[in-house]
Amino acid sequence: MTAADTALNWVPGTVPPADEVSAPFWDATREHTYTVQSCTSCEHVQYPPKALCTGCGSMDHLTQVPSAGAGTVDTFTVIHRGPRPELVVPYTVARVRLAEGPIVLTRLEPAVPGESGWAIGDRVSLDWVDLPDGRALPYHRQA
Repeated sequence: MTAADTALNWVPGTVPPADEVSAPFWDATREHTYTVQSCTSCEHVQYPPKALCTGCGSMDHLTQVPSAGAGTVDTFTVIHRGPRPELVVPYTVARVRLAEGPIVLTRLEPAVPGESGWAIGDRVSLDWVDLPDGRALPYHRQA
């Protein structure tokens, strides 16, 4: 079993296909580029991609911009019973506040680092797991 096979053991089921709103985000993941949506009208930054700006309601001024994906753990939970038998447990799901402002839901790796585990306020950086269709799924690690 390769490292890629092991990494795919934790991918959460079928990753949804791209649609007209999310396609630019998913296209960027093919090159391990993380993007957030920015409104050129009000400068609001949001994630995940949406059809309209949640800051001003504009539908015409949204663009995907690169993000380092770095942030801080806002809250988290450790899952001990997976929704599918093939998922390796435990694993950690967290809300991370990106440096650009949006809060993202993400997986933290390693699942429970060290003896003390994760803590609110931990700094995290972005990493990737490649998917069979050429896209990549972002997740976070301790910075």
